[in-house]
Amino acid sequence: MKTNANIILLVLAVMLVFSCKKKQTKEQLMQSQKNISAKDILGNPEYLAISYGAYRDNSRKVQPTISEIKEDLKIMAAMGIKIVRTYNVHFPHAENILKAISELKNEDTSFEMYVMLGAWIEAKHAFTDVSEKIRNQDGERYMPQIDRMIGNKSEMEEAVRLCKQYPDIIKILAVGNEAMVHWASEYFVEPSIILKWVNYAQNLKQKGELPKELWITSSDNFASWGGGDLVYHKEDLVKLVKAVDYISMHTYAYHDTHYSPEYWINDTTEYETNLEKIEAAMLRAKTYAMSQYNGVKSFIDSIGIDKPIHIGESGWATQSNGLYGNNGSKATDEFKAALYYKHLRDWTNKAGISCFYFEAFDENWKDGGNPGGSENHFGLFTVNGKAKYALWDLVDQGVFDGLTRNGKPITKTYNGNKEELMKDVLVPNTNAEVVNN
Repeated sequence: MKTNANIILLVLAVMLVFSCKKKQTKEQLMQSQKNISAKDILGNPEYLAISYGAYRDNSRKVQPTISEIKEDLKIMAAMGIKIVRTYNVHFPHAENILKAISELKNEDTSFEMYVMLGAWIEAKHAFTDVSEKIRNQDGERYMPQIDRMIGNKSEMEEAVRLCKQYPDIIKILAVGNEAMVHWASEYFVEPSIILKWVNYAQNLKQKGELPKELWITSSDNFASWGGGDLVYHKEDLVKLVKAVDYISMHTYAYHDTHYSPEYWINDTTEYETNLEKIEAAMLRAKTYAMSQYNGVKSFIDSIGIDKPIHIGESGWATQSNGLYGNNGSKATDEFKAALYYKHLRDWTNKAGISCFYFEAFDENWKDGGNPGGSENHFGLFTVNGKAKYALWDLVDQGVFDGLTRNGKPITKTYNGNKEELMKDVLVPNTNAEVVNN
């Protein structure tokens, strides 16, 4: 009996040692993730980035659940995504992403995912009947989806709260989303407003109230960062460039197939086939995105400031019943979107640039009254979790085996039939005629 008791004590002791080591390893891993900085992950091709919204309905009144978000996070992690970008912190969606990541980390210590959190910033009288928006004052308005008043101040305070609560997950705080670009006529603000809130966050970091590893930026159109029209080259923009930790710029060759179509149509080459014509057009789309990036870099260099520049958004829609579809620039289909995704990843990974590709999943709320609108169809996955052509190779490799969205396994669009997909591929207009198809 004494021998049996000794064996039991030995087994218990071994179990205790393993339990302590496991707990210690988990704590060490959590501490290392807390200490990792944006500097460590931005521009690192092992930390692919993406823009992410979990919404499945055509209204943000229906908030995705934590379980649904966990489904999505597992899908994105399987394809190598380790940084997601989201904004509008006054909706439960943002914090639920953070909660979902925390739960997955507790369930599996090897799970690694970080967040670029965005605070929405707008002008006074934005989205109201008042025609004259006051661009140099903070906005505040009633949000019926959540039944309360929300303004720039409350949005920033909530973002700061989340940054303090989840320092191991939130590595970047973006003040505003396309908040300075002039075509956002309903809400855009002067750079002075963005500067005010960037300084607010930077001061909190200096005081030790925010993690020193947290990087502060604003995520905006390339023109807003000085890469386009000289009208943006203001003193406050220079001050803002000095204040942020890095530049987060947006570039959309897709939209400019309509608004600035020269790169899309100005091609006098005679191609043998329509396929060659399409492939050449998409290479020009990549070059166009690169030129906008270089435009921002040239401006930053011209004012004598050295700051990293990364891409906060760029993407390509797969459906459009409007300006970019069959009756417009003919930019839209899954084949072109796949080429753009590949070109953009190849370029940015090699150049050490992070690209928060827009976006992971289709979101129907963005143009809720128009199901065929392009804004609803920028995802690499459909709402129902079907992988679009850009990701068919990952489906073939079994990357998504065992994973689901809305309880359904990940399958290919068009049932994986490329011939059927190609029937929907539009040939862009150019200055040259196609010799034959």
